Amino acid sequence: MIQKNTIFETEITAMTAEGSGICRHEGMAVFVPGTAVGDRCAVRIVKILKKYAFGRLERLLAPSPDRIEPDCPVAVQCGGCVYRHIRYEAELQIKAQRVRDALERIGGLHDFEMEPILAASGRCRYRNKCQLPIGLAKDGALQLGFFAVNSHRIVDTHACLLQPVEFDRAAEAFRRWQSASGESVYDEATHTGVLRHLYMRRGEKSREMLVCVVINGGAVHEEELLVRLLREAVPEITGVLLNINREKTNVVLGKTCRTLWGKDTITDTLCGLEFEIAPHAFYQVNRTQAERLYGKAAEYAALTGTETLLDLYCGTGTIGLSMAKSAKKLIGVEIVPAAVENARRNAERNRIANAEFLCADAAEAARILFERGEKPDVIVIDPPRKGCDGALIATIAAMRPKRVVYVSCDPATLARDLKLFRESGYKTETVTPADMFPGTAHVETVVRLTKSTIEGQAAVC
Repeated sequence: MIQKNTIFETEITAMTAEGSGICRHEGMAVFVPGTAVGDRCAVRIVKILKKYAFGRLERLLAPSPDRIEPDCPVAVQCGGCVYRHIRYEAELQIKAQRVRDALERIGGLHDFEMEPILAASGRCRYRNKCQLPIGLAKDGALQLGFFAVNSHRIVDTHACLLQPVEFDRAAEAFRRWQSASGESVYDEATHTGVLRHLYMRRGEKSREMLVCVVINGGAVHEEELLVRLLREAVPEITGVLLNINREKTNVVLGKTCRTLWGKDTITDTLCGLEFEIAPHAFYQVNRTQAERLYGKAAEYAALTGTETLLDLYCGTGTIGLSMAKSAKKLIGVEIVPAAVENARRNAERNRIANAEFLCADAAEAARILFERGEKPDVIVIDPPRKGCDGALIATIAAMRPKRVVYVSCDPATLARDLKLFRESGYKTETVTPADMFPGTAHVETVVRLTKSTIEGQAAVC
């Protein structure tokens, strides 16, 4: 029987969705972070559950051909980049296989075409947004970095290879300000203290940059000093804000911001369009890969200029607006009012006259369109990680579009939803994984669904 602290020699044969290596001991699967397929290693059992166990790499006996030296000094402690110790080609293979496995095992799908994964041009400096939690070490020193995996323990970090160097410089300036001002740090256990997060956004093309300090209060000490130190360290900064978050919550941003200096938004160019980006607005964190992802979505939509395109979960309108020039009409649907207003401004900014945005959920939007006698020819959906619920899929099927383009950030919920689409009369035709977040375990997928000869049973109420 498998026991805790047992050390055994093994070979890693596969990877989990979270990026841990998989081996077996006494018939039980053991998940081991920091390993690669092909590693021969000694593993210590650290936790045992009913059907599987967790292990820790004790010694590397023979490295996998895919193994490389990690280029980040805190990769192991942080846990965000689970693949920095393997070749990028191997990472891509793991992610593509993860998508295929999910669709086949969870979705029961086998008769689809899978195109090659959209690889990134590089693994570093691609993020245009970061949110750094702020805390105190046991000795009272400021901590600014990232939460260690599965915890709220901050790994103090002075440089992150995923984000632009401007973010690192701004964070160092923030440290100097905090030391000089003596501003207090938020304690989530007691709900006291002020400084919660340092939140930054940057336009890859525009080079504009926003620094937002999230606080448990309405002001901070030495606000002018904060602005001066940030601007001296990073001349590219175009706005410095305070975000007010007094709630007992893990949500980073509060509802309101106060501008200390400059603009309260940045702009960036995506797919030839200019977008205004507020602190709360959704915008793909890897702009270059987002262009490729949206290009594939547009290919799958196959618009000819005669179709009505419905963009559900449209957010600030990025996907739909990038396709609007190829459609007769674009209708975007989003339940967040601020995002809808942002989408409307983005349409005006880019002189797109054939776009309309509704503030509603999908079911309400379906009723509005049905009452107006409008029928979408193509529907694009880009839901959150939890995917779609069955009612939404039934609503989409009831609209009877010719094609559905599904952009997903989670292979498991995607597979579940594609199975429901199949039951509603839509066939998964073509699938393309996209590596939006190199180094991490995340993988995006874009799928083309077409109406099959078997009709779904849903109807619009």
